[in-house]
This record gives sequence, C-alpha cells and structure tokens, in this order.
Amino acid sequence: MPTTNDAVAQGITWDLSDLYGAYDDPQIAADVERLRSEAAAFADTYRGTVDVEGGPAAALLLAAVTALEALHERSGRLQAYAGLLYSADTGRDEHRDLEQRTEQQLTEIQNLVLFFELEWSRVNDAAAQALLDDPQLATHRHYLEQVRKYRPHLLSEPEERIVNEKDLTGPSAWARLHTEITSSLTFSVEREGTPRDHTLDEVLALFHHPDRDLRRRAHDALYAVLQEHGAVLTYVYDTLIQDHLNMDRLRDYPDAMAQRHLSNEVDPAAVAAMMEVTEANYGLAQAYFELKRRLLQLPELRLYDQYAPVGNVDREYPFGDAREMVLESYGAFDPQFRDIALRFFDGRWIDADPRPGKRGGAFCWSPSPQMHPYVLCNYTSTFRDVMTVAHELGHGVHGWLAREQTLLNYHPTLPLAETASVFGEIAVFDRLVASEQDPATALALTCAKVEDIFATVFRQNVLTRFEQTAYEARGDGRLTSDRLSDLWIEANGKYYGDAVQLTEGYRWGWSYIPHFIHTRFYCYAYTFAELLVLALYSLYREQGRAFVPRFLDLLRSGGRDTPAALLAPLGVDYRDPAFWERGFAELRRLITRAEELAETAGL
Repeated sequence: MPTTNDAVAQGITWDLSDLYGAYDDPQIAADVERLRSEAAAFADTYRGTVDVEGGPAAALLLAAVTALEALHERSGRLQAYAGLLYSADTGRDEHRDLEQRTEQQLTEIQNLVLFFELEWSRVNDAAAQALLDDPQLATHRHYLEQVRKYRPHLLSEPEERIVNEKDLTGPSAWARLHTEITSSLTFSVEREGTPRDHTLDEVLALFHHPDRDLRRRAHDALYAVLQEHGAVLTYVYDTLIQDHLNMDRLRDYPDAMAQRHLSNEVDPAAVAAMMEVTEANYGLAQAYFELKRRLLQLPELRLYDQYAPVGNVDREYPFGDAREMVLESYGAFDPQFRDIALRFFDGRWIDADPRPGKRGGAFCWSPSPQMHPYVLCNYTSTFRDVMTVAHELGHGVHGWLAREQTLLNYHPTLPLAETASVFGEIAVFDRLVASEQDPATALALTCAKVEDIFATVFRQNVLTRFEQTAYEARGDGRLTSDRLSDLWIEANGKYYGDAVQLTEGYRWGWSYIPHFIHTRFYCYAYTFAELLVLALYSLYREQGRAFVPRFLDLLRSGGRDTPAALLAPLGVDYRDPAFWERGFAELRRLITRAEELAETAGL
C-alpha cells in the first residue's frame, strides 16, 4: 500500500487498471463500438420473437436473456470506469467528458435492446407463467417475474427511447451539476488561530470534535456556504422533483414512492409500518440526548453537539489502524470475511484519500459478478471513519460473495444491499469496545455507536419523511428555498423534540444530501437495513456459529429472489410490525450499556 501520514489516508487511492488504462485508453472506444455491434445483432435476432402468440420457446427466451446479460456486463465495465474516474476527481474536464460521453453512448446502446423487456412484459399471463415454470429458465425466473411487474408503468418503445435520451439533459445532468457544486465547495474554519479550508467531508468530520467552539464554527461555516449556493441547489432539487412527478404521472404510478417500492421489491404497507414504529421510538432518542447533555455538562444540547464525543477521548485512527481493526473483526466473525476484505487493501480497490474535487461521502460499486467491487470514502481519521470503512467493505464482501449469481440476479435490492455493510459495522464496533479496558473510553465508543445508529435509523426516517412532504408540496407549485427549509425543520423537529436545539443555519441541511438527488427515497433502505441487522445481530449473539452459514447464504444469494423470500430462512418476516421492535430492543441494550459505563466511569 502507498504510505500514509499519521492522520488521514493520504495516498490511499484505487487502481482502476483492471478496467482501463486511462480516460483516453483506445480500448474504451473499441469496446463501445463492439457493444453497438452486438446490441444491433441482438435486436436483429430477437426483435419480434418474444411477444408472439403463445409466447416464445423456452430455449429462445433463455438464449436472449443470456445474450442480454453479456451485453449488460460489458456495458457495466464502461459505466464503472467512467463513474469511478469521475467520482475520484469531479473537477477534471477529461473525467467529466468521459462520464458524460459514456452515459450518452450507453443510453444509445440500451435503446437498441430495450424492446426485449417490453415484449416480454406483453406476453399473455398464461404463456408467461408456463415459461416461468420451465426448468430451463429457473436461474432467471426472478428477473423475468420482476420485469413483468412493471407492465402497468411501461410506455411504448418510441416513448421509452425518448425518455432515455431526455434524461441525459434532464435528471442526469441536474444530478451531475449538484455533485460538481458540492464537490468543489470549500469551507473556511479557523483552527488554532488560522483559517483553514476544508472539503465537505472534512468540515462534517469536525462535528465530532471535542472542542465545542470548533464544532460551532464548523457548523456555521458549512451552512453559510450552502446558503451562498442556495439558489442553485434549490433549483436543482425542485427541477428533479418536478421531473420525477411528471414521469410518475406518465407511467401511472400512484404516488412518488411507488417506483422505489417496486424496485426494492417490498410491500409499501410494511415500509409505512416500519416508519411508524420508528417514529413511535423517537422518544428513545430524545431521552438519550438528555443523558448526553448531562454527560457533557451542558445547559442545552444544540445541533452541533449531538455527535460530540462523550468524555475526553480525542483519538485519531490512522488508516492502517482502521485496516487492522476491520480485518481482525471480520476474521472473528468468519475467516472468509477477512480474506475478502484483505483483497480490497492489497489489490488497491479502495480510494480513501480526502481531497478537493473528489466526490463526498462513501460508496461501494460492484459492477458485475465478473469484476471485483471498488470502495470510495473520504477518510479523516475519526472513529466514525473507521465505521465507514467497515460499512463499505461489508458491501464489498457482499458483492464478492454474490459472484456465483448471474448478472441479472447479482445486485440485491436496496434494503438487502445494506445488510452486510451494517453487519460489518456492528461486528467491528462490538469487538473494539469489548477489548477496551477503560470504562471512559468504552463509554465514548458506545455513545458514538448509539449516535451512529440514530443517524442510520432515526435520521434516515426523517430524511424519508422530508422527501415525502417535498414531493407532496411540489404539487402545489414551485418549491422555494424557504419552503424546503420549513419542511426540513418540521420533519427534524419531530425527531429532536425539545432535547436538541436546532439552529437557524440547519435550515439548509437538506441541500447537500446526495440521496435526494441521485436515488429518491433511498433513505428508508438504511432504516430497514439497520433495524434488520440489529435484530439479526441479536440472533447471532444467541446462536453463535450456527448463525453464520445462513447469513453467508443470504449474501451469496445476491438479488435472486425477493427480500421476503431471502430473509425467510433466517426466521425474518419484515411485514410484521413487531419484528422492527426487536431492532429497537437491541438499541435499548446499547443505551443501557452506555448508562452503566457512565456510572462506572463516575460521569
């Protein structure tokens, strides 16, 4: 690995040479032309052969799906390289050009083959069912079933082509603009008497600093800069919402969340019940915040205090330490977890160096079963960054284990896509805190984990409620900055109550959230996954090694079936509201542990 300094992951960048050599690699153009040729040949071979009387022969349908998978796999390589290169440095014109050009080229190629799913969706139900029951198509049954569920919402082929072309200069362009704006922002915060510029992720990391005045200055700097760009950020989000609403109307979706539910393959009523159970537990968070206020000995807890470390623990975690903590913890759960995670470090599949122009946040990109995943994060040496590495490597392990699936069965839906990542976080935390001998340090780590769970369960629920109200409000007309900010404060106020005092600057807290821009209603998947994994982790503590094989089977399954079917062998029925309470019971256990540690530490 490249050398790092003592604080951050300086020099830890990924190696994309497994994909292509450079943005101007001639192989990129050659692969695009090959894809165009193969897509055209696919259309010549299969157009008009699927939507026929009595349906196609099973052998023909299997050949078509297999050929389509091969096309998607090669497209995924191009898309991954362009997207990863752009994410690593959104400011370079060459990277912007490649990302936009690749998106346009792949859209053109996709338009050549989109007829297949349209034809398959139109096959009459009896013929389609006979094909779905045919053993030859067993591997692809779930994919074929899921395509047909979109039948009420599909347009004609010419209309679908126009939508795809329009999106290049519509939502995709607006999302790219949002990324480039937020990635280029710098936030000046005075530290030790000297103003210093920070990236978005670096200024957010200061919210976890023990110095309250520094947290306040970071908070003020963040929201002041966001407000300066508020007009553009508001326009981008308002335009995206209206575009989505227009397409929902054209596709006859009953509400703004319906498409996400269909994509996630979850019951809307179960999601609504989960969110209601989460809101019923807001009081749990508010009671904890009151405990934290007492531990910090503050007259009131303000927004920039919610992630303040409890106790005088001002420790930095060099990237090498994070590596060892993750590997050790993963290995304690199962040797396969450690071995897979080690590949990411040794193979340079991780980009952790925070730098100007790099996309903020973190993600794991698993292009296909034929390629290894890649992880991006912005490592600033905090305990929370350690958890982020554990989280994203959990995604990576999931992607690696699911490689036995074919591409169309490879990617799990969003709620299950977060399962291994959240489990990885908890495994690292549990081992780290169990080995800590100092009660004050154990308390600080436990509080940090509780607050991280709050951010994943409660805050993501808040974000989802905000999205719901934003889409509803857009039906009454254009969304202004004030209107969005009012809706944001309203949604957050129900969570924080009187326990945390919101600030005026926080009115702009909605404006930099990437999920709102790139994947609407993504956020409830975090709530789903965190509560699910808390419940599963309680089963792991009860069952020990007997739990591991079933969990590994879940990860190997990728997206070959619905979440309900994949979770059934683990004894999970997420449609039962009582199930979600098991996750909150695990959270209460952690909070009780924090209270006990505080008493032991004399705080």
